Amino acid sequence: MRASIGKGHVLTGIVLSSLNCRPLRGARVELWQANARGKYVRATSATVLTDGSGRFRFEGPYPTAYEGAPAHIHLRIVASGHEVLLCRYVPARGARRGSIRLVLEPQAV
Repeated sequence: MRASIGKGHVLTGIVLSSLNCRPLRGARVELWQANARGKYVRATSATVLTDGSGRFRFEGPYPTAYEGAPAHIHLRIVASGHEVLLCRYVPARGARRGSIRLVLEPQAV
């Protein structure tokens, strides 16, 4: 568990349930991005938990573009009673801050 892998870009977000649009407390948000050489290594990943308001904060270097893909951060969100969400966040070029809203579907019964 860590919320920072460096400096340069801060990503904040909120995780909500599609059932009632309520924030999901304690959701696990896993984040990873490529290093300056375009490689994925443990040093460029982090995991945070959402707070009571469903919010999280992650800080790292501005992500690297590689192999024709834009600069991006991968996210995997896991919350009890909800489907796992896998997505990516593409920041505005050179942005030092960004924000994302993630809405999880309930698990099928």
